Amino acid sequence: MTSQDLDAFAAWVEDLMRDRGYDIDSPRGGGKSRIADEAGVHRAAVTRLLQRQSMPDLETTRRLARVLGVPVRDMLIRSGRLTAEELADPHDYLASPAPGAEFTRRPTLEEVADLLGVPADRREMFVRVVEQFLPNDVPAVGHAEHEEARLLVTD
Repeated sequence: MTSQDLDAFAAWVEDLMRDRGYDIDSPRGGGKSRIADEAGVHRAAVTRLLQRQSMPDLETTRRLARVLGVPVRDMLIRSGRLTAEELADPHDYLASPAPGAEFTRRPTLEEVADLLGVPADRREMFVRVVEQFLPNDVPAVGHAEHEEARLLVTD
């Protein structure tokens, strides 16, 4: 990641914060503390991002996305952690199966990774990342030999 990437991401997050009413510009505005509290993250993580010192970790990114009302997918792409191709929208691939191909069961995360074109050397990472974002009532399954997983998207 370059400093330009960090700067662009931080500027985008700043705009989101301001648009949602967080006073991040005045020293006593309390916006940085408020968003950190609402997201359940350390204020230092927010400060480091806004000062262009470091990119937040994955969990902080996920929590900020929730509070800012943006998809985690957008945060990961904008942060430069993953590309749009690496995080392709599953609706594009799973909404209409190829002619003659029907799912008789829900695909596993590894099968979804295959459908999305995730390179083999990044599949394990894909499965670990996706498992973190599945709702609690959806079994987190990464390997075909385990029980079936539900789709990453809802109908």
